[in-house]
Parts: sequence; C-alpha cells; structure tokens
Amino acid sequence: MSVLPSGSKVLTPSEADILKMLATKVQQGTKNLTAGMDRYVSARRKDGIHIINLHMTWEKLILAARIIATIENPADVVVISARPFGQRAVLKYAKYTGATSMAGRFCPGSFTNQKQEKFAQPRLIIVTDPRTDHQAIR
Repeated sequence: MSVLPSGSKVLTPSEADILKMLATKVQQGTKNLTAGMDRYVSARRKDGIHIINLHMTWEKLILAARIIATIENPADVVVISARPFGQRAVLKYAKYTGATSMAGRFCPGSFTNQKQEKFAQPRLIIVTDPRTDHQAIR
C-alpha cells in the first residue's frame, strides 16, 4: 500500500470494502490450483475449494483500477468474456463505463483484420479468464 509522508495510508480497504468482498464471495476459488495461483491462495476448505487472500485481491483491484484510469477515452477499453459467468459482468461494466464489450465467442481478427465489421484497436483489453479468452490476448 502507498503511504504519504504524513503517515496516512492511501487506498487501504475500509471495513465496508472487506465486508462487500466477503458478501460477494470473491475469496472463494476453485478446486483446481495452478502453479501461477499458488501464491494467492491462503487456505483450502474441507470440500477442496481454495480460499484466496483478500489483501492480495485488494492490491490487484487497486492496480487494475489505476491502469484503467490512465485510459482517457473509455471507448478505447475492450472487455471480453467467453464464459457465461463473466458475460453479465462484461456487459454491465461496458454499460456503466462506456467501454466496448465482447460477450460470447471472440472472433479472431477483431483487432488485426481491418476488413472485419467489428474491427477495433483498443488501448486496453480486459478479459475475465485468460485461459478461455486467450485468442483475444494473443
């Protein structure tokens, strides 16, 4: 976390923030654990579900917010989700921020083929699942 010279902590989560994160169950992972996610997991429940560290989740949220805030034109941000659980979130994010959404199957060439109807040159691409949405990232 960032600390000002006065000693006050900047962007530290309030109790309300933590309660909202707990209410939405952002700390619950899956039964599968990849090597890249190992450092973010703090525990494992008896049913095999991994519990994600809320402090590290908050730090990643703040980092993502800072990156998104640097984009001046919200239309230059494209949010993508091929998985059903993320499509509603992508559509709502785009509606409230003015970003472009691509819910459902990603059409290869959307960022490279200028002849395509939905051609775009985004400054920032946000995906809900890097494994599922790998075509948009590559």
